[in-house]
Amino acid sequence: MAELNTVARPYSKAAFEHAVAKGSLDQWSEVLTTAAAVAQHETMQLVLGNPGLTSEQKAEAMISVCDEQMEETSKNFIALLAENQRLALLPEIAAQFEQLKANQQHSVEVSVTTAFDLGEQQQQKLTQALSSKLGREVSLTAEVDKSIIGGVIVRTEDLVIDGSVRARLAKLAEAMNS
Repeated sequence: MAELNTVARPYSKAAFEHAVAKGSLDQWSEVLTTAAAVAQHETMQLVLGNPGLTSEQKAEAMISVCDEQMEETSKNFIALLAENQRLALLPEIAAQFEQLKANQQHSVEVSVTTAFDLGEQQQQKLTQALSSKLGREVSLTAEVDKSIIGGVIVRTEDLVIDGSVRARLAKLAEAMNS
């Protein structure tokens, strides 16, 4: 949803800029990831959606669950989100923060789907090839999906390279039917 992205962007940018200034990117990443997971939990969604609770009470509920990881500034951030009724945006804020962090560190997460297990050597070759193509350090995650028949599907941020046999067969079928 473009609207969620737009509303979450100033919060994620502010958190990122603060984390960069304080040299605490990893700590903020951890806090936001945890807070996002807590905000998505069924019980917490009931609490956050309860119209009978004030924004302070909702912030306290979030902070009490995440308290071990939080310092004062991250507690203030959660309180600000609660005050502006934006706690539900935590998953999107965390995702945008991670993307900003990856851009800052010139790294990218890549998901590769193949029809069979990739060996360690194949994964290293693919990682090197993608690193040179994307101009970033690549963190590769491989998964197996036998339904693609053969080839690979590479996904990262807004780039998808579908070199699967299934996709090629679909294109061929479409060309034959038109």
